[in-house]
Order: sequence, then structure tokens, then C-alpha cells
Amino acid sequence: MLVLVSPAKTLDFENTAKTTSFTQPTLLDHSQQLVEVCRELTPVDIASLMKVSDKIAGLNAARFSEWQPNFNLENAKQAMFAFRGDVYTGLDADSMGETQIVKAQKHLRILSGLYGLLKPLDLMQAYRLEMGTSLENPKGKNLYAFWGEVITNEINAAVKEQTDDIIVNLASNEYFKAVKPKLLQASLITPVFKDCKNGQYKVISFYAKKARGLMARYLIDNDIKSLAGVQKFDADGYYFSEELSTPAAPVFLREERI
Repeated sequence: MLVLVSPAKTLDFENTAKTTSFTQPTLLDHSQQLVEVCRELTPVDIASLMKVSDKIAGLNAARFSEWQPNFNLENAKQAMFAFRGDVYTGLDADSMGETQIVKAQKHLRILSGLYGLLKPLDLMQAYRLEMGTSLENPKGKNLYAFWGEVITNEINAAVKEQTDDIIVNLASNEYFKAVKPKLLQASLITPVFKDCKNGQYKVISFYAKKARGLMARYLIDNDIKSLAGVQKFDADGYYFSEELSTPAAPVFLREERI
């Protein structure tokens, strides 16, 4: 089973990862092309393009200027331990033992606007480039045009290394749009997480993001290899709703918290 998640805006490059094991991203040539495009942008351009503050724009301009692909543990960090945010709170990589880290490396992939597709132990340098950014580049007007079928091909290559042909999509719509579902050589499952609020079940972004991380951790820890296994997810009060689900979109509900 291959599990897809989104990256996070929040990064942690201050604390050391709990493992010294690492790998190198496979799409760095593509990343270098994007960095060269971004180096042509001024901080004012970046602020407008990414809709960020002048401070963040200046920081990202500096990051693009300093970025170089010779990654090591001195100038980069393993992706799964570098990203912070709601999904990664649920994933809780810092509590993983060595066996779980090895499993994550095989079964988890992180979609990225700059790096395309990252394995958990792939080294990365700090950046901010969301997949939905309308960055004009030699291949088109945005990152979806830039990545084309590249990410999908990488996912298919990763699926071939699994013992089954199931992909569990726990990424946001913004990031999964970089994947071509019709070209995937696997069955696709996209779980939906809904919380009860004022008597109605709805997707609440904050909770859904954390639930995606919890689901990713559950799949890794329990070596899940089937839809039936996915449906048994019950972390943090969520339960499977057979009535609301389809095989491609299992729905998990959680009651309102008092």
C-alpha cells in the first residue's frame, strides 16, 4: 500500500531528526529548474505571487538564492521530520521507532510543489512553494503544467515496490491535482473525515488534516494492505460509516465533542 500526503507550510529545521539515515530526492533536476525560475523573482514578486507578508517573501527569496542540490545532514533535513502542521501532528514521526521509520520510507510519499514527490527520509532544504502557485515556467503557467505526468510516473514506480496495488490518497485537493488518476496503475482510495458540529457531519479542515496524519500512521503501523483494513481505522474517536461510504471513498465520522 502506498500512502500520499501533502507537505506543510510550517517547517522545523532547528531540531535534529531522530535518525541519521537519509536518502536523496529523485527529482532534484526538476527542483533545480524551479529554483532558477524563482530566483528571477523579487521579494515583491514573491509576496504578490504567494500572497504572503513582506517578511516571509524576503525569507523565501533568500532560501531560493541559497538553495543548492548537494544535500547533507548539515544543510538539509529528512522531509518527514522537517514538516510540521496538522497532518504531521497526526503522523507524529518523532515517536516512530526504527522499524516504523523503515515502513514509512517504503509506504509513505509526500507531494511537494518544489520536490515533486518525497520519501520520508529524503533530505530537503527549507522552501515555500505551494502546488497551487501560478508560477510561470518553461512548461506552462503553473506547477501543475510543470510537473505534468512526472509525479504520477514516480508514484507508479513506487507502487511496483509494494505487495499490493492500492494507493490511499490522504493529500489535499490542491496537491492531488498534480497527480493524473487515470494514469495510476493502482486502485485509489480517498478517505473522508467528517466531524459532527451542531448536529451535522461536515469536513472541518483542521480536524480532517490531523485525521489524515492519524490514518497515515495507522496504515504504516499496522501493515494495512486492503480496503477492509483501511475501514478498521478508529483513532481519536473516528469510526467507519458503511452507509455513507463507497469503496473508493470510505467515510469516517466523529461525534461532537462536549
